[in-house]
Amino acid sequence: MILDYLKVFLVGGTICLIAQILMDYFKLQTPYVMVTYVTTGAALTFLGIYDKIVNFGASGATVPIIGFGYSLANGVIEGIKKDGFLGILTGGTIATAGGIASAIFFGYVMAVIFTPKAKP
Repeated sequence: MILDYLKVFLVGGTICLIAQILMDYFKLQTPYVMVTYVTTGAALTFLGIYDKIVNFGASGATVPIIGFGYSLANGVIEGIKKDGFLGILTGGTIATAGGIASAIFFGYVMAVIFTPKAKP
């Protein structure tokens, strides 16, 4: 059990470390890192590489933003198997609907609670 926790920590920590290096040394802004990670997660899933990372690191690989790309790609793959060409358009959205809905809901709740102000 402790070995499982260690693998999750190492994989998740490595993913976060790479993002931090991209921001600190290469001066990439957060949105660029996020888009890069989602795209990388999808690309590595289509190449069959990210499944091996998920099998090793479990939630350490699926929880960070790169895991969202993994979920999108898996949804598209399943959508294509189930619905054919239409699955390209619907599969990713169906697979990630819970995460998208949660992000919208909790973003709204936080905006109501903390009343954000626009920067001038």
